[in-house]
Amino acid sequence: MKTFVAFLLTFALGSADINPRVFPDNFKFGVANAAPQIEGGWDEDGKGETIWDHLAHRHPEKIADGTGPDIASDSYHKYKEDVAMVKAMGLDHYRLSIAWSRILPTGYPDKVNQPGVQYYKNLFKELKAAGVEPMVTLYHWDLPQPLQKELGGWLNESVADLFAEYARICFGLFNDDVKLWITINEPKQVCQSGYGYGELAPAIASSGVDDYVCSRNILLAHAKAYHIYDDEFRETNKGRIAMVIDTIWYEPGSDSPADIEAAERAMQFNYGLYGHPVHIGNWPQVVIDRVAERSRLAGYPKSRLPEFSKREIDYIKGTYDYIALNHYATNMVNASDAPVKDTGYWNDIGILTWRQPQWTGGEGGWFTVVPWGLRSLLVWLKKTYGDIEILITENGYPDKTGVMEDDDRIAYFEGYLSACLDAIYEDGINLTYYTAWTIIDDWEWLGGYTWFMGMHSVNFTDPGRARAPRKSAGWFTDMVKKRCLVKNCVK
Repeated sequence: MKTFVAFLLTFALGSADINPRVFPDNFKFGVANAAPQIEGGWDEDGKGETIWDHLAHRHPEKIADGTGPDIASDSYHKYKEDVAMVKAMGLDHYRLSIAWSRILPTGYPDKVNQPGVQYYKNLFKELKAAGVEPMVTLYHWDLPQPLQKELGGWLNESVADLFAEYARICFGLFNDDVKLWITINEPKQVCQSGYGYGELAPAIASSGVDDYVCSRNILLAHAKAYHIYDDEFRETNKGRIAMVIDTIWYEPGSDSPADIEAAERAMQFNYGLYGHPVHIGNWPQVVIDRVAERSRLAGYPKSRLPEFSKREIDYIKGTYDYIALNHYATNMVNASDAPVKDTGYWNDIGILTWRQPQWTGGEGGWFTVVPWGLRSLLVWLKKTYGDIEILITENGYPDKTGVMEDDDRIAYFEGYLSACLDAIYEDGINLTYYTAWTIIDDWEWLGGYTWFMGMHSVNFTDPGRARAPRKSAGWFTDMVKKRCLVKNCVK
């Protein structure tokens, strides 16, 4: 029997709204995970402490259930089982991250941890034998704790240089194993949530100041890694590299010019803050102008937004081989200016966000079920940055029940994949990858083990961390096999 959420999803989408077309031959399906969320083995075989290890151990009250990633899904020991599940589902690629502190325990490049290297070598060997392409992220939020303690983390530009050295080491070590690289996952979350709101590790609250400093340094880190790859490894590796940027889709709350402008401004402050320097050069002009003006009115001697030099603008521009996109939510937007003295990031944007009452979604504002929002976002990316190949690197459905008959998740995937087909065939979007989050339950950051996002469950009370397929795993497997969403496919 379908859950009530699944009923709402099905009702909202309507069977007639599901695109019957077959996915193009070059379209690839996969799943994603991240080292700090699934590996466990937090201090095993020479691995160093990360900012998330540190936060969970020192401040368990910040985690919904007081847990940490010490064991997580235990993929450090059960990676063969995980790869076997990926293979059994007939998937093309598996997105994973390398833990910086498992390769370089202190974060510094003076000592390479060979057991950590061997773990990833073994994992890549397993994927190759299964015929699955690895999509590898170098940084998925897990900064080595010594770099935070000694240098101030991403507030220090020297961390960008250390990341570049770490990237160089990985490019060399795994040159024969990986062809699809991601430098950094979701810089907005690293900076706005980690150094702005103070929610995510390292939990520094300095919105409208330190989050902008972090953004500048993380863009430089990405560019340095990209150029190292381009100059030293591309010829032999023959792969591709980009940075993952996540964003909500912001839909104007009315047809008024003010709300239309506010929605575009929201997109520029969220996606454009990172996409504009990479694709066009420098911060978006609306970001430069608003932060400068609000800084001046608040009495700052200069803009809170740090400048890029001409050399840095040119250095960052063009550092992509594709667009990598994470997407989980849509918001409606109205214009709303905050008092001048309130100089936080969201006050700089000057918007009021809300959601339609019929939308289903999760807690914390990071998730809604609005498939057309993804299609609108894909169209916006093409209009803003040109006809660039787009890879969806995360999209998925969380729940807090862990139900095995997860019809709501099936309806979610059906709706969002239908939106992908609409974008491909109706809008001419060069979309080539869809990566579901995720194949197994994991440690969901501040949510701990209270959020379930896997197409396979993990029993976190079992020392063996037993996996079991949910109904969605079978649905996704069948969909990949027939390469369409309906019974009677249209080619």
